Amino acid sequence: MPEKKVKVQIEDVELTISNLDKVFYPSSGFTKGQVIDFYIRIAPALLAHLAGRPITLKRYPDGALANFFYQKECPPHRPDWVPTVPVWSEGNQKNTNYCLLEDLPSLVWAVNLAALELHTSLSLAQNMPTPTMVVFDLDPGPPAAIIECAQVALLLREIFDAHSLTAYPKTSGSKGLQVYIPLNTATNYEETKSFARHLAQLLEQQYPHLVVSNMKKALRKGKVFVDWSQNDEHKTTVCVYSLRARPEPTVSAPVTWEEVKQAWKTKDPSLLTITAPMVLERYEKYGDMFAPLLSKKQKLPDLKDLKQ
Repeated sequence: MPEKKVKVQIEDVELTISNLDKVFYPSSGFTKGQVIDFYIRIAPALLAHLAGRPITLKRYPDGALANFFYQKECPPHRPDWVPTVPVWSEGNQKNTNYCLLEDLPSLVWAVNLAALELHTSLSLAQNMPTPTMVVFDLDPGPPAAIIECAQVALLLREIFDAHSLTAYPKTSGSKGLQVYIPLNTATNYEETKSFARHLAQLLEQQYPHLVVSNMKKALRKGKVFVDWSQNDEHKTTVCVYSLRARPEPTVSAPVTWEEVKQAWKTKDPSLLTITAPMVLERYEKYGDMFAPLLSKKQKLPDLKDLKQ
């Protein structure tokens, strides 16, 4: 069947979008039109976190449970008002021209390409060697699940508190949790990756039954892998407020430390499962809970000052 296309006005740009009735999340009947509507409604928060950052598009042309592909190079057929930024790839010995999604028309254009997931750099394009944040990606190895991730997140927070660091948790929207430390100060990936790896190994030493710092999948069973390796100039991580390709339209959503604590205390994973409609309700009530990532300035402690 031919694609059903409609023209829409997004701000001062006319866009052609297609297949709005196509079901992207079969379990709930959530359609492509609802995906686009979600991104339009969360855009006032999301665009601030996309601005200036190279973006990898994770595209699902046939819906969330079908085949997908990553697209780092911005599509050559993009409109001329979608800017790109060149980022040197040491492995490929050439620049990759990433998309920059900095306004609503660009965002809707990308989502119309079935880019369900938006993965951003930890750096701004204008200064790629300098990450603006540190991320701890907590990935559970079954039978461990998001509740065990909550436990590990709380253990990380104890360390952060001891060094006067403020961190912000969000759901991955998939199986785990992610914890971010805003920096917005002079640093480099050698420093941030070393810090994240050190803490991952420290927790592994202290809680060997719960935490693993080695990325070999054979070692992860029943444990939480604290993925420090995401702190890398050449990697992107799922952006806050991005949808995820799961049976339900779950979102990588900010949560409070109290919610993480409550989930761990009650062993209720539903407290950390947040769908697109829930995100919109929470945003209306609380605003952008991840806004401090954009401006809060902190410096990492020296590794020698961390508890061994």
